[in-house]
Amino acid sequence: MRLKSVWIKCVCLLLLLSGPVHHATAHPLRLSLSEIEYASDEGVLTVSVRLFLMDVNEALVFDPASTELSFCQPNESENAEPLLMEYLHEFFYVKANGQRIPLQIKSKRLHGEGINEAIGVVFEHRQAAPLTSLEIKNAVFTDLFFDQNNIVYVHVDGNSTSLMLNKRTPTHTLEF
Repeated sequence: MRLKSVWIKCVCLLLLLSGPVHHATAHPLRLSLSEIEYASDEGVLTVSVRLFLMDVNEALVFDPASTELSFCQPNESENAEPLLMEYLHEFFYVKANGQRIPLQIKSKRLHGEGINEAIGVVFEHRQAAPLTSLEIKNAVFTDLFFDQNNIVYVHVDGNSTSLMLNKRTPTHTLEF
C-alpha cells in the first residue's frame, strides 16, 4: 500500500530535518498522515489515518506515556476504540458529495516503536454515486499542539493530490 512507503519517507525526512531528540519522552514531529483512495470502478472510498500513539494518549487520557488504553494489544481497554472514535468524530471527517461518510473501523494496527510508535486505522465506505466532491477536515491534535500539521494524500481514479491541514486551515474541498 502506498501509505506505508509515504509514511516512512515523511518520517525519515522530518526526523533528519528536525535534528536530535533532546527530550526522551517527546517525539520531534507534530504530524499525522491520512490517505483517501477512491476508484469509481470499485465504488469504495478507503480512508487511512496514522497518528503518533503518544499524541493519541495525550488527547484521550492526558498522558502521552499511558498504557491505559493499550491499543492493538491483547489487553486493549474496552474504552479504547470508543474514545478514539469520539475524538476523530470531532476533529476528522470526510464528506463525499456533501454527505459526511460514517467512519467505522475496518482495521487498526501499530507501526514503529518507542516514541515513534503510531496507530494506523483504516475505514471503508461504499460510495455508489459518482464522486463529485470531497471535503476533508483533519484538525487532529490542533487543539493540543500549536505546530501540528496533518498531511492528507488523496487518490481519485488515478489522480493524486496532497494537502497540508493545520489549525489555521483545518478543512479543504476538492471538486471532480
